[in-house]
Amino acid sequence: MKINEIFKSIQGETRCTGFPFIFVRFSGCNLRCTYCDTTYAYEEGFEISKQDLLKKITLFGLKHVLITGGEPLLQNEVYGLTDALIAHNYNVLLETNGTLDISRLNRKIVKIVDIKCPGSEENSKMLWENLSRLQENDEIKFVISNREDYEWAKRISHKFSLYEKLTVNFSPNHSILKPKQLAEWILEDTIPVRLNLQIHKYIWKGVERGI
Repeated sequence: MKINEIFKSIQGETRCTGFPFIFVRFSGCNLRCTYCDTTYAYEEGFEISKQDLLKKITLFGLKHVLITGGEPLLQNEVYGLTDALIAHNYNVLLETNGTLDISRLNRKIVKIVDIKCPGSEENSKMLWENLSRLQENDEIKFVISNREDYEWAKRISHKFSLYEKLTVNFSPNHSILKPKQLAEWILEDTIPVRLNLQIHKYIWKGVERGI
């Protein structure tokens, strides 16, 4: 499989915010979102076997692993890797951009599905069938760039009854929308979403790659 980077850091998003995690970033992505903060993962990376990658993961001494990208589901090897991690009692989270079928993933994996808003200029590529494949412990993420994105994300959440099913994260586009503005919209509308602030960008301000 082609991996962009492996590192240990503090999880900056989702319900696991603040916990130490091992991050495994897969290379390659089928989208080109306007706000992407990991463009270096489009092409850069190194080839590694599942066995060697598992050895590297073991050396970090943690039991929490986040599989991210790029888009990890583009590489078929991700399924064998995640199954092996589950078999070795790791807590596994996987971030996906929502355009590829998630049904093959081990049911013990916590899936973080990013629903692309209009501001990404990639929302037409969403695989909406994935929303029916989510489990209670999975999470949804919307990256909000402006008021249009916010209203769109609300409509999608209502249409698919996402609030009632699982955790919904509204994350401000870090370079465009101030967290205070998004927080005020959420409070004004009293919607049951989680404000997702990507705390790693505040802890390590200006650092683009993994720590």
